[in-house]
Amino acid sequence: MKTTRGKKPVSNNKSASGRSKGFFNGGLWRLIFRVVKLVFIVFVAGSLFFVILFRVVNPPVTWLMIQRGFERKAAGKDWKIDKQWKSFDEIAPSMKRAAVAAEDQSFLENHGFDFHAIEKAIKKNANSKKLIGGSTISQQTAKNVFLWPGRSIIRKGFEAWFTLLMEVFWNKKRIMEVYLNVIEMGDGIYGVEAASQAYFHKPASQLSNHEAAAIAVIFPSPLKWSATHPTRYLRHRQYLIMKNMRRLGPLEF
Repeated sequence: MKTTRGKKPVSNNKSASGRSKGFFNGGLWRLIFRVVKLVFIVFVAGSLFFVILFRVVNPPVTWLMIQRGFERKAAGKDWKIDKQWKSFDEIAPSMKRAAVAAEDQSFLENHGFDFHAIEKAIKKNANSKKLIGGSTISQQTAKNVFLWPGRSIIRKGFEAWFTLLMEVFWNKKRIMEVYLNVIEMGDGIYGVEAASQAYFHKPASQLSNHEAAAIAVIFPSPLKWSATHPTRYLRHRQYLIMKNMRRLGPLEF
């Protein structure tokens, strides 16, 4: 008769250790992969939803508007988001032409990206401490509507993604309409209608070429520059914009 007296019981530590090691080698990575895949699916579905939604629904507010509102409160000022949405046809042709002349002269021909302007900006930035952008109107609209302010590589990647979606699901007419209605135009002022009323006391539908160019010239830095009190540099820029407007002629959207 066999006996087990004197024999040590078999320990389960080795098998438990193996299972633990197996989890960290395989199970953990599968879990991470599933989470990443889920986040990716939610992001793609969400971005598609909002891009398609805003094709027909006007964006009510942007991240920049909210950020500027809190900045005003922190500075002891009242909360202010002055904006009045106007349809494409309610904005003077001169304002659309001024925007194209100032920001993106190939707007109607490009597909959201001006690679020549991007290459030119990269070369200038390599030899300058001041960053120069090469963004198209489509890229700026994507940034203004869907993203947060900033210049990080991650944000630029998201900007490219939303620009592609907008170029697929929107037309140039809608991109221009949204762009001119959400762009920052002063302290608490957003869109060309609010800017036209604030600076020239008239609706955006009645802007002259000179007035439209004066508004377009402050697009890059609306908190520092004024459409009605331009510096010598801004007056020169306004002259160049008007020159480009004449060269462009009527725009066919």
